[in-house]
Amino acid sequence: MDTYEIRLIPAEEFQRINQKPLARADRLQLLADMCRANALATVKRAGSGHLGSSLSSLDIVTQLYFDEMNLAQAGIDHPDRDIYFSSKGHDVPGHYAVLYALGIIPRERFINLRRLGGTHGHPDLNVPGMEANTGSLGMGISKAKGMAWAKAFKGHDGRVFVMTGDGELQEGQIWESLQSTAHQQINNVSVIVDGNKFQSDKMLDEIVSLGDLQSKFQAFGWYVERCDGHDFEAMAGVFERFKTISDKPKVLIADTVKGKGISFMEGPVAVKNGDGIYRWHSGAPGDDDFVAGYAELIERINVRLSSLGLKELRSEVIDTKAKNRERLKDTAEKVVTAFGEALVEVGKEREDVIVLDADLSADCGLRPFETTFPERFIESGIAEQDMVSAAGGLALQGLLPVVNSFGVFLASRANEQIYTNTTEKTKIIYVCHYAGLIPAGPGKSHQSLRDISLFGALPKMTILEPCNAVETREALRWCVNEADHSCMLRLIISPSPRTITLPDDYRFKPGQGTILHDGRDAVMFAYGPVMLNEALTAADILKTKGLSLKVVNLPWLNTVDHDWLKTTIADCGYLFTLDNHATYGGLGDNVLNALADSGSIAGRRLEKFGIDEIPACGTPPEALRFHRLDGQSLADRILAGMGRTSD
Repeated sequence: MDTYEIRLIPAEEFQRINQKPLARADRLQLLADMCRANALATVKRAGSGHLGSSLSSLDIVTQLYFDEMNLAQAGIDHPDRDIYFSSKGHDVPGHYAVLYALGIIPRERFINLRRLGGTHGHPDLNVPGMEANTGSLGMGISKAKGMAWAKAFKGHDGRVFVMTGDGELQEGQIWESLQSTAHQQINNVSVIVDGNKFQSDKMLDEIVSLGDLQSKFQAFGWYVERCDGHDFEAMAGVFERFKTISDKPKVLIADTVKGKGISFMEGPVAVKNGDGIYRWHSGAPGDDDFVAGYAELIERINVRLSSLGLKELRSEVIDTKAKNRERLKDTAEKVVTAFGEALVEVGKEREDVIVLDADLSADCGLRPFETTFPERFIESGIAEQDMVSAAGGLALQGLLPVVNSFGVFLASRANEQIYTNTTEKTKIIYVCHYAGLIPAGPGKSHQSLRDISLFGALPKMTILEPCNAVETREALRWCVNEADHSCMLRLIISPSPRTITLPDDYRFKPGQGTILHDGRDAVMFAYGPVMLNEALTAADILKTKGLSLKVVNLPWLNTVDHDWLKTTIADCGYLFTLDNHATYGGLGDNVLNALADSGSIAGRRLEKFGIDEIPACGTPPEALRFHRLDGQSLADRILAGMGRTSD
């Protein structure tokens, strides 16, 4: 079988190049391309990551660390050091590559991107050299302002640089931070805009155009320059001039190319040769694309080394994989695909359905609706608060908005706007995608574990998480056609290891669930494909221990039918709930309240399983095991809760 190697350029090679008396542009171009190769290798090994943004920003980050900032003199922990961090966060594989090249991130941690104990899928302070965590987009300039203010207050030197994406500038907090930074005369801040002209998969101008960005920054009181973000001499000149500006904060608008350095990943080429959609924003390249892209980088590096009279690059194997191997087909359907199909169906039936998106159309399964009903699709860009309030206006005019974004952004970033819409007693359907712990590779900024509690605190708000394609269609149709109030539909973004099979007598009824695995000794309530898979696995394990566990799918996360609950638990004394959410405010609390309200709690023990800490970053099995929510751990915890041993 044909195989390929994933290779790493060791830190010693960066030291060798950096110590040579080379012209600035030659030295930095070599170092940047070497970082590109390492970033590509780690993303491929991880199986996911963000390459387009990493490649577009890498020349800038390389220039800052190897040529501009004072880290070599001051040290990584010195209070007078220059500070750099990224607000957008998608470019972190490239940032890690630079930190590894400098010897700041150790080898074993660097090569284990998106794995437990390795580097996180988005910036995280637990990783050496990282200065700030990212969350929802738009926070970085505010955070840089706070850092710069603190430096002045404490009498410390050192500049503060923050990278933003050009698409990120659609976020409202950016403009709040621009005006307050200038007004407060916090002038030791330099913003660098990675102007690669693309968002997740479409050109920025197709989403929400920024217009004359330079004039906008100037109007907010900032000193602004613009240059080629891949021209090291031009950037060096800008940074030198920045040092002479002491009465204003600074902005460099860096014109860059998304996917820079790998010819077929570069934005204009990638779009021209495809369907108009940029392919390389997220995910890992396929085997052939990885091999071709890596070879292109290494060849260019070695040609440049040879022209400078230096020996070829040395690299080492960190992984060996089968090339173009037959991939196992997913056995489970993706509920987000079923949601997209069902959305088109209800769109054909009801002309009042309007779909809103926040630059996540492909991830949220909205592309079919977008192409079928473009006149009823509103692209809001990276601006969840604006999107939700616009939905409120639509609803006040008698339309039915279906609002989509990742749950962690929609539930929290736009919480006040959602509340205000609720007070108007209109009907809006909110769809929180990417819900729960999995996938865990992107890290805590994307793991939505607060949304049930945030939406659950609102009056007249029904929350559901379907377990499979059938239930997804039923849930959407119920929200659209039967609910007389607002609803939140919670969807995971990737398939579980199995398709959850519903019984032949399945009925979708408010407040009622479905028994997926019958049992007599204990009952576990769970929901959604991820946790139901683990609950069913636990039931199979417990069966071998002589314990019979009833597993109940309960998609209604804040509504429980009391009569159905009494019938379902029968005379079982041990009850368990499994949340793909923080235990506080999740299904467990709602089942407990229902038991108390219905007088069914007496003589019974209820134990709630969920996430009670900052969520782990890693592969799905790693994250589930870390939080003791995998099937084996659940079986052990159930046995312990019932006072039985696992022997």
